[in-house]
Amino acid sequence: MAGGISDDDLRKVREASDLVSIVGERVPVKQRGRDFWCCCPFHQEKTPSCKIDPHSQLWHCFGCGEGGDVFTFVMKLDGLSFPDAVRSLAQRAGIELSDSGGPRVPNSKKARLKEVCAATAEFYHLQLMRSPAPEAAAARSYLANRGFGGEVPKRWNLGFAPGSGSLVRHLSAKRIPVSDMIEANVALKGRDGRARDRFYNRVMFPICDQTGECIAFGGRVVGSGEPKYLNSQETPLFHKSQVLYGLDKAKADMTATGVAIITEGYTDVIALHEAGVRNAVATLGTALTMSHIRIISRHAKKRIVYLFDGDAAGQRAADRALEFIDESMTPEAGRTRIELCAVTLPDDQDPAEFVAAHGADALRELVAGAVPLLTYGIERRLSRHDLATAEGRTRALTDALSVLAPIKNSLLAKDYAHQIADRCRAREEDALAMLARLRPPARAERQEALPSQGGGVRPGADGRAVPSVSEPSARIGQAESNRRRVERDFLCLCVRAPHLALAKADALVQTRWHLPVHEALARSIADTLAVRPSASSGEIVTAAAAIEPRAARMLTASSAREGVDDAVLAGYLAEELVIGDMEDAIEELRAELSGAAALSADERDLLFQSVVESQKQLRALKAAHKLPVS
Repeated sequence: MAGGISDDDLRKVREASDLVSIVGERVPVKQRGRDFWCCCPFHQEKTPSCKIDPHSQLWHCFGCGEGGDVFTFVMKLDGLSFPDAVRSLAQRAGIELSDSGGPRVPNSKKARLKEVCAATAEFYHLQLMRSPAPEAAAARSYLANRGFGGEVPKRWNLGFAPGSGSLVRHLSAKRIPVSDMIEANVALKGRDGRARDRFYNRVMFPICDQTGECIAFGGRVVGSGEPKYLNSQETPLFHKSQVLYGLDKAKADMTATGVAIITEGYTDVIALHEAGVRNAVATLGTALTMSHIRIISRHAKKRIVYLFDGDAAGQRAADRALEFIDESMTPEAGRTRIELCAVTLPDDQDPAEFVAAHGADALRELVAGAVPLLTYGIERRLSRHDLATAEGRTRALTDALSVLAPIKNSLLAKDYAHQIADRCRAREEDALAMLARLRPPARAERQEALPSQGGGVRPGADGRAVPSVSEPSARIGQAESNRRRVERDFLCLCVRAPHLALAKADALVQTRWHLPVHEALARSIADTLAVRPSASSGEIVTAAAAIEPRAARMLTASSAREGVDDAVLAGYLAEELVIGDMEDAIEELRAELSGAAALSADERDLLFQSVVESQKQLRALKAAHKLPVS
């Protein structure tokens, strides 16, 4: 039982959750051979290196090394604990989990902090809806004046933070530790060492993750005061560069329309949704990031439209958005291309003001007319200069071409360079020469190094060999690197095809594993199948992960070999392990023989005969050891 979920329920959810379908809801997948491939959602890449095996229901990314089963995928993508991932998939499949009895105890720090946020949101909402205090009445009046009266506060779980320690007292009465309140950033430690409320006299906007669970808050001061808007600080749950306000409510319409609208405030999102434009989200006190774009592009497959306010702040945001121009916007990116567009609202209006004045259809028309970010950026740069003068045109040419620096080698950049040259009355060859001299901006992309899993190559999505992330073979020797790779491939095959693991159980328990982690994984696989011979691949991985945190990524790191039956491959790899063990045993006998001065003649002779006989058996085994390929 895990987190109050029975093994039977766990099995039901696993069997009802098709991994290919679930991954396909987040990123495009394409079948190649028996497997499906996609661009990994956990790191930025243009060539698919994430494999989904529909038979074993396991996935593995050969780019970043992550892998596992359907639960691992949902846990990592949505930032959930294992029990919460199971519950999320159960809800998706319409499975009602049996009650294990008694209150559920949070099984992770993130789960505890989510409970703090949920209790806080409930308290704030109650204060807004029922408190007779004049401050709460002022908060209700503010929302009503913005058009957020009636059922809007209930739909968005809006609230009011009275401050004065009322939240800390409320949460303390629910036996929530002060340390959790502080870590969730709903409370702060005062100078006297006592906890106090973080938010005071503010209209509260709960910020939810993609699944709709509250993870942070935004607060707007009632009346005068600074700062006008105050968001939660970074917490283990909340990272501003990766969270978008309203995504939990907007993702369905994003998927349906293929379009996402990005605004810059929570009130804009609420106003648009209430007006019927339900594919809008907002950044939270930060500029748009590549993480935001990657998250949105999982749902909006056609276009992402950045809706800029017409005021000065909105135009500064428009200039910052040009930082996101990269190769992903060019035709060369293929199906991974991201179409990021932009439009500025007229008359210095924000989205809420525009939709209130002109209606939802006018906004949709404006969004439909949004231009590609490249065009938008070039036009903004050209508009800064007086194209009626030679000096102005020269400056405009340099300024506009600089927008193309990140994609200067693409055909699209050259096409835009021709257009810029025409607008600035410059020769096309001069514009192209200037473009070629531009230096692309440096982009710091975080690369996650992985623990060594052995050497060799891994199969790419097109079947060609791609170097694996591994410990350099020169450091451990080629023979040892090959041995570790064979061990890993055999363990992965045992997980991918559990019936073959049963057939080769002797190899699991008798092999002299070269890596302790491989020995631990082999023992776990054997133990799981001994208790439950019909265990699925996912169940084997889950059991192994309980004793070895790296199990999911390690046990999914090998693919089926093209043209080789799994049963044949299992026999071949098992023989490889036997051959390796025999070679090790012979080396040990030789070492013992070389230091046999203290042995009698008979003992030395017996040892020598053992070496000879073992070598004979090894030669015979190697002679018959071939991998048939169909």
